[in-house]
Amino acid sequence: MFDIPDPLSTEELRQFVGALSRLDGTVADVERVDQIRLLEELKAAAAAAQARVTTTLVVSQRSVQAGAGVRAEERGKGIASQVALAKRESPARARKYVGWASILTSELPHTFTALQQGRITEWRAQIVARETGWLAAEHRAQVDAELAPRLESLGDREVEAETKKLAYRLDPHGYVGRISKAESERRVTLRPAADAMSVLSALLPVAEGVSVLTSLTQHADSGRSAGDGRSRGQMMADTLVERVTGRATADAVPVEVRLVMTDQALMNHGAAANEPAHLEGFGPVPAELARRIAKTGSEKADLWLRRLFTSPSTSALVAMESRRRHFDDGLAKVLIVWDQICRTPWCGAPIKHKDHVTAVDDGGETSEANGQGLCEACNYAKQAPGWQARPSGSGAGDQIQITTPTGHRYRSRPPTLPRGTPPSRKRALVVDLIHPPGRPEKLLADLIHASCSQPPPRSLA
Repeated sequence: MFDIPDPLSTEELRQFVGALSRLDGTVADVERVDQIRLLEELKAAAAAAQARVTTTLVVSQRSVQAGAGVRAEERGKGIASQVALAKRESPARARKYVGWASILTSELPHTFTALQQGRITEWRAQIVARETGWLAAEHRAQVDAELAPRLESLGDREVEAETKKLAYRLDPHGYVGRISKAESERRVTLRPAADAMSVLSALLPVAEGVSVLTSLTQHADSGRSAGDGRSRGQMMADTLVERVTGRATADAVPVEVRLVMTDQALMNHGAAANEPAHLEGFGPVPAELARRIAKTGSEKADLWLRRLFTSPSTSALVAMESRRRHFDDGLAKVLIVWDQICRTPWCGAPIKHKDHVTAVDDGGETSEANGQGLCEACNYAKQAPGWQARPSGSGAGDQIQITTPTGHRYRSRPPTLPRGTPPSRKRALVVDLIHPPGRPEKLLADLIHASCSQPPPRSLA
């Protein structure tokens, strides 16, 4: 019999996690199925324990901040970011997690018990917490008591539908108000997909979403009826791009695309001709696709090449100093190109703030060596008491060490820029494409020649 101590210490929990790798693999298939089921229950029970520990941490850290003199309205800042680093996920996801963990552990006792016992998954428990988060406490308790006995037999969609149905019955006016709030959060996002594709998503009110889809569908059906050889999906995608960018009309709207690649990859010459490029807002793209984008830009748009130079030994950018307190103009662009996304580990959000690693008030300089790109949430989180960040090198792209209020340390490095081989190893090109055509006399060949023949600048300022 396996002896589990009570209470289970952190070190004993660490040993238990390690013991799972020694699970008996010589059993019959019938027992393997039982192992799968038990491990699923274990994941659910672990999720319940993690939610309980998270809620306790939040209460404790708020108390610590109160003791440090933090104003009541400021308490809680940075706590979700600590949870994000511990869970190795983005602060945005961690903030949602902290919220549902609090609701689950304190106001949904029946759902929490089902999770502890492994009868439901963490995701289904999150759905209940999410869909009841706007209710008054007494209504939330009613939904919990009525729904919990049925949770184990319901799938994800059924849990969501049943929770919404019960919540609407209890507070129909509040539900309508929630819809209004959701409409105010409409947005458009982009994320990478396989094979150098991307997924453009729009969160819209249901009527507008349906009208957009209907319009694109009708246009595609009309085109196919007229003999267009593209598939319906291709026509809908092409029409969306044309209508949004204005590319198919006389009053096309300028759109900027920033591409980072080596000179060898751009010219398809040398040992680094196939070095992947980086497309800002998307991520890595194959060199051949990058050349195609650059070529299309030279034919259909105004195109500039801006050179950035890195050290052959460290891959750090050429030093760039400023006496300003803010990262403006060229220096801000360098940070965006270099960091690409928020520098906080596992965040992945777009850069919104260009800020100092070591604050100016603490003696930090406004330089690329002391600069970092952060999302808005991470920049505000590091202002909470107990947070520290220090650069550990001499240039952008060097390591940053982050220390949280609990003393945990995390190290951050930006993604690697495209790199060539000597003598072009020191050179990366930023290709800016502006649509529609504005200066067609700038030929791609002339720009490549000018970029690669001139000596490196002494400063990027």
